[in-house]
Amino acid sequence: MALSHAILATLLGRPCSGYDLRKQFEGSVGFFWQASFQQIYRELSKLEEQGLLSSETVHQQNRPDKKIFQVTEAGAEYLKFWMAEPGNMAPLRDDLLVKVFAGFLVPKQILLAELKQHQTQHQDRLAVYRQIEVKFFPDPESLPMAEKFRYLTLQNGIHHELAWLAWCEEAIALLSFSE
Repeated sequence: MALSHAILATLLGRPCSGYDLRKQFEGSVGFFWQASFQQIYRELSKLEEQGLLSSETVHQQNRPDKKIFQVTEAGAEYLKFWMAEPGNMAPLRDDLLVKVFAGFLVPKQILLAELKQHQTQHQDRLAVYRQIEVKFFPDPESLPMAEKFRYLTLQNGIHHELAWLAWCEEAIALLSFSE
């Protein structure tokens, strides 16, 4: 997947400025696809040049003008074509797993501390996901179809965090028990 796909998917049905898009990334797509402001603005320009997005300049008082971007028909078709292609599993890149793999090099307390830190981070992320679930998806069965797809991505995040927490607990227990 490319950043272009994440931007187009985020802008579907909800035109917004680059700044607002970045904010939306932080609270939705950003949980599984990160991008900096610079990356987003560069990609917005490329997508507009390719005719996949259009923009309208909105004049503001006492603030710089802003551009509101929206997906064009060509952009929606591009996204549909990409979605119809078989996808590949994303490569896993995780510093913690490399550290654990070579963990015998350092005192186990170092890795236990690292594991506990990651455990806390995953607990925090799970709490955020649970808050989103309660606030936006209290009754998944009654959701409109578009929201069901968003709910499914949230559920994947919840399952991901639960799996990480189970693994952290297992790793901490094993390393705490062994001499």
